Amino acid sequence: QVQLVESGGGLVQAGGSLRLSCAASGRTSSTYKMGWFRQAPGNEREFVTTISWSGGSTYYADSVKGRFTISRDNARNTVYLQMNSLKPEDTAVYFCAAGTYWRDGYSRTTSYDYWGQGTQVTVSS
Repeated sequence: QVQLVESGGGLVQAGGSLRLSCAASGRTSSTYKMGWFRQAPGNEREFVTTISWSGGSTYYADSVKGRFTISRDNARNTVYLQMNSLKPEDTAVYFCAAGTYWRDGYSRTTSYDYWGQGTQVTVSS
């Protein structure tokens, strides 16, 4: 019902910046809650950030707070993740996710109903 496609990943040196995009299509009424997660090989998928439909509520993992910024443009059905001051430990596949209700939570993978295919971010030292 909802399709999510990430883009914008790539290779960047430590201290650099990247902007990821997530384009949603289908039943966009089910995208009230949007989030970004990341997963490195051998690791579990971890929460990065989330945003409400209006953009009025945002939450960040402590590891990225102050460096990453999430935003959304509902007219374009697109969510963005601006990543600054990148570190090698930020290297991972970044996934976009969508859910319907805040009451389901926002920091667990089970809080979301739809997922994109992911985009690779590699930060070199």
